[in-house]
Amino acid sequence: MRPFPSLVLACLPVIIAPAALAAPAHLAQPARPSAEPAPWSVRADASDPHRGKKVPGATPLAEALRAATTEGDVPQTSDGIQGPVARPRNVAPRGPGEESVRRHWRVAPGITATVWDERDERGPIRANLLSIDWEQPGVGIDYANNGRVSRTATLSTILARDKAVAGVNGDFFDIGDTGAPLGVGRDRQRGLLHGRLSGWNSAFTVAEDGRPEIGPLPVTTKIKQRPGITITNVNSPSVAVAGIGLYTPTWGTTSGYRITDGQRSDVRMVRIKGGKVVRNTTKLPSGTTFKGRMLVGRGPGAASLKKLRKGAPVTFVSRVSGSPAMAITGNQFLIDDGVIRVVDDRELHPRTAIGIDRDTHTILLLVIDGRQSFSRGYTMVEMANLMQDLGADEALNLDGGGSSTMVARRPDGNVRVINSPSDGRERHVANAVSVTYTAPSG
Repeated sequence: MRPFPSLVLACLPVIIAPAALAAPAHLAQPARPSAEPAPWSVRADASDPHRGKKVPGATPLAEALRAATTEGDVPQTSDGIQGPVARPRNVAPRGPGEESVRRHWRVAPGITATVWDERDERGPIRANLLSIDWEQPGVGIDYANNGRVSRTATLSTILARDKAVAGVNGDFFDIGDTGAPLGVGRDRQRGLLHGRLSGWNSAFTVAEDGRPEIGPLPVTTKIKQRPGITITNVNSPSVAVAGIGLYTPTWGTTSGYRITDGQRSDVRMVRIKGGKVVRNTTKLPSGTTFKGRMLVGRGPGAASLKKLRKGAPVTFVSRVSGSPAMAITGNQFLIDDGVIRVVDDRELHPRTAIGIDRDTHTILLLVIDGRQSFSRGYTMVEMANLMQDLGADEALNLDGGGSSTMVARRPDGNVRVINSPSDGRERHVANAVSVTYTAPSG
């Protein structure tokens, strides 16, 4: 990680005057073009009979995902707002620009926060950075949510449940309907909460030994007694076309046909309680609390579920690739093995990203404010460039727009929002990357 000059004072929980600081090293670097497309994997399924058509009851995000056929169609934020187009950059390398650090302090041992302003030819931005030494005793990184997969809350509320000292918003989510995150979520204490076999599996993970990774993360779920049945989703906002979704009490209350994108024909629900099938029906319940497990199939998936007779034993076996202690997904890899993987340098949005600097054993949580006069937001390429300049070898883009929020313990001891969310207040989000600190005993 290429540190700010101010970071030599990382142990001092004080506010540093901007005049005392030189420009960070990253500002002297030219804009880096990226030649390779982002490895986005959510694409319209050729077997989807509704592809390209509006499905009754489907949310704007679901519609955008169904219609998407190229990397350029990827929804960049859960709110689906189209960002302003960034001005083209000059061909000549950009200069250092204007920069000033507003605040810099130690959140806890091994955890520092920095807030700074920049201005370049495209306009001003405000950046918010958490630097976490993952080898620092007492420091923990985990997944956090509001207790149920489909229950949103503000980032402050979610992190307070985890007794966190800092954190950022997490995965993209079904903001217009169920509130559930699109990808994979694994909590250290509760295990796998939600996931999918394919389609939204770009993940940040932490292994049992504390080592972080960024890479693809498929989730495989099988029925022990019926190995030929493939489960495509676990507690997802919608079941894949032709697929089968598994829903557990961790999901929350039943969501009816919202989880089939409004599809009412050729669907089936199977209830499992005490390890046995207790109901097999074509009706999907809504707004009810359930115990046990629930399988929902669409098309061929529904046909497979029809074979599960009442009283049949059903045992679920889930496997998360690599068996990480925690996991959370985003939409695109910004950097992979030091190489920038995104090409979109057009839309400006508030952004949230997580990166790994292996040289310094540091996890980087970065939020760029946007949609405000003092901060224009960043493009995907700008986010990748900054992450690379900060030292990230790998980086993942998390949800942005009004969701982009950073919370940290301030020098006065209070844990609160340190950036400026574009909604003017904290948005309810689905989950978060939680940073905790517990002083080692002795």
